[in-house]
Amino acid sequence: MIVLPLSMWGDEQDNFAFKPDSVQLVDASELEVDTLPQVEWRPDPIRAVWLGAICPGLGQMYNRSWWKVPIVYGAFMGCGYAIMTNQQSYTEYKQAYLELYNDNQAGEVNEDDPTKLYNAILPDGYNITRMGGTTSYISKLQNWQNTYRRYRDISIVVTVVVYALSLVDAYVDAQLFDFDISPDLSMQVEPTLHYDPIQHRTNGEVHLAIQF
Repeated sequence: MIVLPLSMWGDEQDNFAFKPDSVQLVDASELEVDTLPQVEWRPDPIRAVWLGAICPGLGQMYNRSWWKVPIVYGAFMGCGYAIMTNQQSYTEYKQAYLELYNDNQAGEVNEDDPTKLYNAILPDGYNITRMGGTTSYISKLQNWQNTYRRYRDISIVVTVVVYALSLVDAYVDAQLFDFDISPDLSMQVEPTLHYDPIQHRTNGEVHLAIQF
């Protein structure tokens, strides 16, 4: 309850006389309170891009597209795994190639030494002789290292593409955040007949109407 004074003073003949009935009790629920208008939240596309650039997936979080976050991180984890494994294979075949090439130049190739990397990476049951000899095996090691280097480079390119796509998705998702897709999407096909008074013949027409 709120007490509102109606009059603090009496009339002229009762100057400075306080009237006990000059106050009125008013229910606070009847008072009108001005409220601020509710502003609907809308993501900023530029901010979404910057957040995604700082940390992949953060733009999707900012847009409240939570279901996209595992997809983004899953794609980056797959690209990271591909880069790591291809880089490891490239390094091993490169070292084996250099080791076998140097031993061949010095005439010290040993097919029975398990500490040699070019023997350790051979498939089970194979040796240098079964691989076609030292020269052939050196050529194969060089081809394998080039292949895995190419796979590594492709994995890096794919990672950059995934990173760029995550930024594009964050921007487009923020732009279309309040885009209204009405479920009342219908198509109407209406065949009609039209009479041509000049040529004195009837023509058929088909009207196609798509309602959004």
